[in-house]
Amino acid sequence: MTQSTGMPAPIPPVRFPPPARIEPVPGTPYGLAILPIRPILTGLASGSLAAGIAGLLVSGIVALFALAATSADWGALAAGAFAVLALVLSGGAVVLGALGLRQIRRSSALTGKGLAISGLICGGVGVVVTVIAVISAILLVATRA
Repeated sequence: MTQSTGMPAPIPPVRFPPPARIEPVPGTPYGLAILPIRPILTGLASGSLAAGIAGLLVSGIVALFALAATSADWGALAAGAFAVLALVLSGGAVVLGALGLRQIRRSSALTGKGLAISGLICGGVGVVVTVIAVISAILLVATRA
């Protein structure tokens, strides 16, 4: 309430953006205004990229421990332990990227296709590097023994 008149203060009008399109309602002289929406970045796509990058980094560690398997007994064991983490991260990146692409394809309000594809690629490369490193560590230990 305002102090001078005792009347409540007027409510300011709501300012809507101009409609993106107007669809007529059949059988009436009215139309349905479709307001524009800002695109939203999907969390699955950004999670896919983060997990893919982490999977790539850990798969690099697996490759380094696989190289250490030639000179130390613990190298192959450490490579195997980190390989589990690398496969979980890289596999998660692939799954999140695929789900993110599916979510983006089904919705017109979501973005992040590039992030999802990048996460898929990083996750796939992480899986391949990890598998190659573990196989090479096994072969190096087997030839040394």
